[in-house]
Amino acid sequence: MAIRNRRVANFSIRSEQGAWVTAKAVRRVLGILEDWQYRPDGDGVREIVTFLVRAAVADGGRRVSIHVADEDSMALVTVLSHCAGAPDDDALLRSIAEVSSVRSCGTDAAPDGRRVWALFDAGPVTSQRRAAGAVPGL
Repeated sequence: MAIRNRRVANFSIRSEQGAWVTAKAVRRVLGILEDWQYRPDGDGVREIVTFLVRAAVADGGRRVSIHVADEDSMALVTVLSHCAGAPDDDALLRSIAEVSSVRSCGTDAAPDGRRVWALFDAGPVTSQRRAAGAVPGL
C-alpha cells in the first residue's frame, strides 16, 4: 500500500495490552485528526477504529500498526495485524460500512499481515485552519 501527496501519521501498539489497545488507538487517531485541524465525529471515529483494531488484534499478531492519512476532509485509517494468513471477514466490512461517516472500507492480505481500512469524513476543518489559509478554496 502506498500513500502519497497527503499528510500521514503512523504508530504501533502491542496487542497484549488487552482492552487498552482500542482505547489508545482511538485517542491517538482523534488526536492526529484534531492536530490536523479537523473536528471529527468522536463517536464515529471511535466506532470505526474499534472495529479495525479489534479485527487486527484477533488475527493474533504481537502488535498492530495504525496508519492515518487525510485529504479533502476525508481520513483514511488502516490497521495492520502483523500476522499473515488471516481470513477476509465480510461481516466486519458490513459493520464498518454501516457507520454513517464511512465512505469506503476494505481488507487485503499482505506478506506482513492483514490490513483493514476505512475511509471516512473527518469532519469540518476548524475556523483556525480556515483563517490560516490552510484549506484552499474556503
